[in-house]
Amino acid sequence: MAVDRDGNPHRVTVLLDTNALMMPSQFRIDLFEELRELLGSYEPVVLAEVVNELTRLSTGHGKDAAAARLGLEMSRKCTLVESGSDEGTVDERISAYAGRHRGMVLTNDRALRNQLLTQRIPVISLKNQKKLDVIRR
Repeated sequence: MAVDRDGNPHRVTVLLDTNALMMPSQFRIDLFEELRELLGSYEPVVLAEVVNELTRLSTGHGKDAAAARLGLEMSRKCTLVESGSDEGTVDERISAYAGRHRGMVLTNDRALRNQLLTQRIPVISLKNQKKLDVIRR
């Protein structure tokens, strides 16, 4: 079994939101390689609601639709999970899932990041549009 950056033999669960999966197209970064360098061993997880959101966004034209199509392709490399809730926004479901499963969340969404940090859930965010960084409160 691979170890994380700190030598822990347990894989870190990283929940990716919609805008995280759109980052590679928007900022030209290798998302999974960046996560590996930052964390060591990790498991990328995506909620079914995020895939639905990407599917909806991908039907349009322009940069955001293209980013959503690439995000959909990248989501196939992640473990697909159900949020366990039929209520609330996608961000609220991400927050609830992360709280229950003690993982990290990869997002650049400022409102979601602040909500997660208030709950003491570690957030991975893009720093200077180049590198991923862990934010803890």
